[in-house]
Parts: sequence; structure tokens; C-alpha cells
Amino acid sequence: MTLFDTYRQILHGTQAVGVAGRVSGVRGLTVSVADFPTPIGAACKITRGNRDIDARVIGFAGAETLVMPMGAMAGICRGDRVVLTCSRQSIGVGGEMLGRVLDGFARPLDGRGKFGVETRVSIWPEPIAAMRRRRITEPLPTGVRVIDAMLTVGCGQRMGIFSGSGVGKSVLLGMIGRHTSADVTVVALIGERGREVRDFIERDLGADG
Repeated sequence: MTLFDTYRQILHGTQAVGVAGRVSGVRGLTVSVADFPTPIGAACKITRGNRDIDARVIGFAGAETLVMPMGAMAGICRGDRVVLTCSRQSIGVGGEMLGRVLDGFARPLDGRGKFGVETRVSIWPEPIAAMRRRRITEPLPTGVRVIDAMLTVGCGQRMGIFSGSGVGKSVLLGMIGRHTSADVTVVALIGERGREVRDFIERDLGADG
């Protein structure tokens, strides 16, 4: 690798800092920000006194940038400062995340304090080229005998579990999480009702999960 290639990699990984604008208006669930030249998908914060509201850039209207707050919009006023925090959507990851319960922003929910971050990875990585994808040739034991015997799952395979409410999808996922031979299991509860999260973790997943 030449010195030029090294510098190019370093520059490719850099992100803009110190970019700031001001709230110019609110339309529905979006906030218009003036003098805020940031790309779509960038993360920012709307500062209102001692309160910061996380937001994401979702579009443009004329000379203004449209951002969508990720929390309650109450209290946002014209002129509030908006500061860029990350120009590319990425997330900090590390070994200390194992066994933790996190929210959608990778913030701890289990009361066990913060965890160390070893590196940052893109939320939207480049897709793997078709001819570089590994073929599915190796079975992945799930620990659920009826699946392993009748509906064998392969390493790298996608599969769906569909049923009506109350039939046992969460129980089945908990069984797979506890008994699968995979080194790491990540369970993402997308759109799950908040009151059911703890039930799933403590009842269905259990300590072994």
C-alpha cells in the first residue's frame, strides 16, 4: 500500500465536525433547519436549553434541511441550535456489548452502566458482491429438535417464522436463543410492545440466553 492509498483511506473515514444551523420552522413531524449543509442520514442534535433532542436528516426543501426528531418535539422553538454529531450513520461496537440489553440507539437499558466501544461500523454497509457470497453448505443446529430434524437451517440462511398472536413465536425464539450453536445471538425486538420486552428477556430467553 502506497502512502497515497493510506492517506486516501484516512480521508475516507473522516467526518465533518462543527457544522451547525438554526431551527427555522416545524411542519408536522419534521423540523426545517437553515444554514445546515449536511447529507441525508446524518445524525444531529437539536439543543433547547439544557435539553438535547436526537434527530436525523431526512431531506431538503429549497435552501433548508429537513430533520426528524427521534423524541418528543415539545418545546422546540424557532432559532434553536442544531449541531451535526455524525455525518454518516454508524454505531459503536465491541465485545462488552455481549449479554447487554440496548435500545435503538445502542444505549444500555439494563442498568449495568456504559460499555466500551472498540470500533464503529456503518449502519448501511456496501452489499457483498454476488460472486463473493459464501454458499450455504453447513447446517446450523438450533437446539430445537423438530427444526433440526425436519426444517434444517443453514449457516447464512434467512428464514421466517409466521403465526398469529399468542401462538408461541417468542417462546420459539427464546428456545433458539438459548440452545443454538451460534457463537453470538442478537435478538432485535422491532416494534415490540414495551411491556413485553422484559417478559421475553426474563421468561422466554432466560439466564442461559
